[in-house]
Amino acid sequence: PFKEALEKALKRPIPKFVNGWFCFGGIAFFLFVVQVITGILLAVYYKASPEDAYESIKFIINEVPLGWLIREIHVWTAHILILAVIIHTARVFFHKAYRPPRELNWMVGVLLLFITLGFGFTGALLSWDSAAYGATVQGTEMLGKLPILGHAAMILIRGGPNITGATLTRFFAVHALVLPWFITYLLIAHFLMIRKQGISQPL
Repeated sequence: PFKEALEKALKRPIPKFVNGWFCFGGIAFFLFVVQVITGILLAVYYKASPEDAYESIKFIINEVPLGWLIREIHVWTAHILILAVIIHTARVFFHKAYRPPRELNWMVGVLLLFITLGFGFTGALLSWDSAAYGATVQGTEMLGKLPILGHAAMILIRGGPNITGATLTRFFAVHALVLPWFITYLLIAHFLMIRKQGISQPL
């Protein structure tokens, strides 16, 4: 029966050492789901072109029913999501939960942290205002300072030597198409390994 199979899969005892610090992985996943839902709703009205991006944001805020609320939820959830992932990563690190046999899951988790930061960085430019432009200039210039491949990476990300409409298009494509695929597969791997290995007991 379906109910019996569902209970067998989900009803598992929680170890006594689990406390609030162990909840930030689940909190981060919940916030990610909120990001997906609100992001899809925003994408219905958003236009990823230098001529229309800012105006489409204004339209979402002022004209779309509850558009201002959806955008605010998306923006603030993004900030809280990054904080939750950092706290979760720090908890795993200080509890040394990266030890064998969980070292592969630790590496997947670190990749998830970087992808979450990538979501924040690429999403910041999409409002296409002066603050977003300045932040992207500074962020890409920091990347360009890296030795050997830094300058080439900066040109690749910007789509040229400067921040232009090509940069906006690339950031939107990465934010809405590329990173979601990566994070989906990594989350599946992350959860399957947690399911198999269980919760690591702190030292």
